[in-house]
Amino acid sequence: MNYSEVLKSARTHMKEQGLDAYIIPSSDPHQSEYVADHWKSRIWISGFTGSAGVAVITAENAALWTDGRYFIQAEKELKNTPFQLHKMGNSSHPHVRWLADILPQGGKIGVHGKLLSESQYITYSAILGKKKISLDTSYDLISVIHSDRPDLPTERVWSFPLKYAGKTRTDKIDDIRKEMSAKGVSYHLLTALDDIAWTFNLRGSDVEFNPVFLAYALIGEKESLLFIDESKLDDEITSLLKSEGTTVLPYDSVYTYVRELTIGKVLVDPSQANRDLYASIGIDILADRSIPKWLKAIKNETEINCIKNTMARDGAALAYTFYWLEKTLETRTVSEYELAQKLIFYRKKQGNYLGESFSAIVGYKSNGAIIHYRPDETQSAEIHNEGMLLVDSGGQYTDGTTDITRTLSLSMPSEQEKKHFTLVLRGNIALSRAIFPAGTSGGQLDVIARQFLWQEKLNFQHGTGHGVGFCLNVHEPPQGFAGIQTERGKTVMKSGMLTSNEPGYYLEGAYGIRIENLVISREEGNGYLGFETITLYPMDLKLIEESIINKNEKAWLNRYHDKVYRAVSPHIIDEEVKSWFKIKCRPLN
Repeated sequence: MNYSEVLKSARTHMKEQGLDAYIIPSSDPHQSEYVADHWKSRIWISGFTGSAGVAVITAENAALWTDGRYFIQAEKELKNTPFQLHKMGNSSHPHVRWLADILPQGGKIGVHGKLLSESQYITYSAILGKKKISLDTSYDLISVIHSDRPDLPTERVWSFPLKYAGKTRTDKIDDIRKEMSAKGVSYHLLTALDDIAWTFNLRGSDVEFNPVFLAYALIGEKESLLFIDESKLDDEITSLLKSEGTTVLPYDSVYTYVRELTIGKVLVDPSQANRDLYASIGIDILADRSIPKWLKAIKNETEINCIKNTMARDGAALAYTFYWLEKTLETRTVSEYELAQKLIFYRKKQGNYLGESFSAIVGYKSNGAIIHYRPDETQSAEIHNEGMLLVDSGGQYTDGTTDITRTLSLSMPSEQEKKHFTLVLRGNIALSRAIFPAGTSGGQLDVIARQFLWQEKLNFQHGTGHGVGFCLNVHEPPQGFAGIQTERGKTVMKSGMLTSNEPGYYLEGAYGIRIENLVISREEGNGYLGFETITLYPMDLKLIEESIINKNEKAWLNRYHDKVYRAVSPHIIDEEVKSWFKIKCRPLN
């Protein structure tokens, strides 16, 4: 692709519209993290493929902002493009502040109103208003300059079985209505794709890795509406929805429908609703958090039991994969990409498998230090029988979503590698063992996983953990372990929340270390909570520096390895693999 020619075209059209700058976010009209190909405009125009980032074009500049997870990756991918990397720090919306600094007073910035949340619109306008710079959300530049833009997806939607969901569609909608009544609203507009999939017990494949579908929904006091391309629904689903009080309407008709509402008040989450939709609403708005977002964050007992069973099968898939890797490396090298494909191969054999929950991160040696590195078929390092390997992968199953990271040494590790690994492991164990009073937030717990690294003046540039969906998005808000200023950090941990625990350390040019387990928050009595670790795969024992691990940590690890073997081994049919796995699960002496 000729990025310079694309930028030239973009600037020509911007000038025609009187725009001094144009912002291209990574989002879609639903403010999704992962988006359908139609909405991958920032990737298309800049060449940067990370999941988070913002591109900005002015008459003189082409700039891209991303966070610490992607600094190394962005430097590589932007190298042969006109875009200059700007590293996001602790300040919020740095690209908007940069534009406010460089543009003249009275300037004009364009951004597609469907790709900007209402919350972002308010914040951007406040920053730019100080210099009387206006924000024009009416112009879709990408549609004008991207002639072969992919169409919107048209994949079919399928019913999510009650034996996995644990709660019927009507019961979920009733729970939403109870919350609506308490808040004094007549309607609740749902815009986040995972909220809608969860509420209606439906799943789809419109977005890679996430079993969701493009739709909006409006929950009323007595009826609900689902705005979706009707070709996605078969007659059985449409009939069931109708019988339960849900009317199906065309996807884009939501803009007209909400404009024509005349009575009542509607609850809308301004962080999830796009600016165009929010501005279309014809009745009073209660700007508040999405109700399903918080309801689905607390897994019911059916979901919890299912995900535990899924973890055992997922652990078996990893056992087969890493056994294969170890044996294959005795005679030849294995590419990072080949290993990622082998993970898919063995997960498929475990049953109920839908696909990856994200593109596997397989980073050999220095590639492991690229936090969200993803190998592809044409550019992939060859793994040898030496050095460090980081593998972060996950599966979407009908009975749960998995996300696990293990760091392996493929030879005898150095003292430095062992020390760094053990500091990360101690942080993972400390957070796993944490007992804390009700009302504690993720930001308060984040430091527990970092403490041993901090003592050595070391750190990692990503959150310690994120919420995880149930056969839904692998990154599911609101909870997690992160800085106190973020939503994850502010959210109070509740019993039943499924969250990742993934401290790490990355030595640029050498190796990356991350250890990730999923944990479920559970009541511990007397107003306290703790975590149950449900991911099931052993740690690489030869990477542990036993002189810096204490007896309580060692005891936890030994209990964990025993639990892993007892849960996973029944799913390993091959006796040779099972014997190998038993050795991997041995206790520390």
